[in-house]
Amino acid sequence: MGRWSMLALVGDIHRELRSIAVNFMSNVKLRTYFLGDIEQQAIRILDSWKENSTFSAQEQGKKFAFNLMVKHLMSMDPGMPETEQLRREYITFMKGMASIPLNLPGTAYRKALQSRAIILKIMGQKLDERIKKVDEKCEGLEQDDLLASVAKHPNLTREQILDLILSMLFAGHETSSAAIALAIYFLESCPKAVQQLREEHSEIARMKKERGETGLNWDDYKQMEFTHLVINETLRLGNIVKFLHRRAIKDVQYKGYDIPCGWEVVPIISAAHLDPSIYDDPQSYNPWRWQTISTTVTKNCNVMSFSGGPRLCPGAELAKLEMAVFLHHLVQKYRWELAERDYPVSFPFLGFPKGLPIKVRSLDEEKA
Repeated sequence: MGRWSMLALVGDIHRELRSIAVNFMSNVKLRTYFLGDIEQQAIRILDSWKENSTFSAQEQGKKFAFNLMVKHLMSMDPGMPETEQLRREYITFMKGMASIPLNLPGTAYRKALQSRAIILKIMGQKLDERIKKVDEKCEGLEQDDLLASVAKHPNLTREQILDLILSMLFAGHETSSAAIALAIYFLESCPKAVQQLREEHSEIARMKKERGETGLNWDDYKQMEFTHLVINETLRLGNIVKFLHRRAIKDVQYKGYDIPCGWEVVPIISAAHLDPSIYDDPQSYNPWRWQTISTTVTKNCNVMSFSGGPRLCPGAELAKLEMAVFLHHLVQKYRWELAERDYPVSFPFLGFPKGLPIKVRSLDEEKA
């Protein structure tokens, strides 16, 4: 990921990079810049699905998340040769992320290093374009992409900027795509939840049609109450991130234990998410549980898929928005079923051994 990856940094430089990421994905930016494009990308992906054919829902989720991130990070449009090249190199890069670090010809690690070099070269070219635009004082550049906003950042080197962009591509792609695949997987076995989702989103669509509106807005998103229950439950049971790495920066006492400075602490998030003392029947998929969880429990033991505290994932709200918009169009357009038995595993990143193969049936065809 690079020595300046936000995922590994601590102290002032981490706060500096995180503040850039938080500003990039603030609620104001989600409303004004992201929402419309998320909907456009979701419709684009769903419209490409062919009825009664078998395809990987996991790969479709990854394509959706990747297209969205590269558009807002570097203004790269989906389907363009340069974008497709970047996506291919990124796939190779990810295959080597958890491989044995042997830098020998033919190994996944060597291929990942080679792909990283190509990815950084493409990103570097985009950065040079933004620097040139900044120097030429092009109008509207501040509304362009993340590269534009950090191109001439006074406190960041070129290497730091490129590692930041790569970190955000990684974080924004892996969590969102996995969450969408998990939602498709869990909902397929819970038709009652799918039906309630469909009713909620059909009502939102009906009201918009009566008002003569097109495209989702922020008020529509806030009305998706049951959808947010589905998202919470998907993240809780799916456990996209099962554990975290933390290092004690001073001697700590915790519940009678002494943790010396420098020791590593590994909180197991999934242990809390599947704890029967917190959640009734924790192994079952039950979105309605979030209607009755008390305020106290929600505050102290909420879904921790995005970490917490000063290292809370800056893209947490973006990921939830992506899921909600994708589900809005999915449940109104298709019914789906698993084409083969599959299940989520972590090795170490969450995925499906067979790619979560599904078949879809158009609701419009049923109505006709």
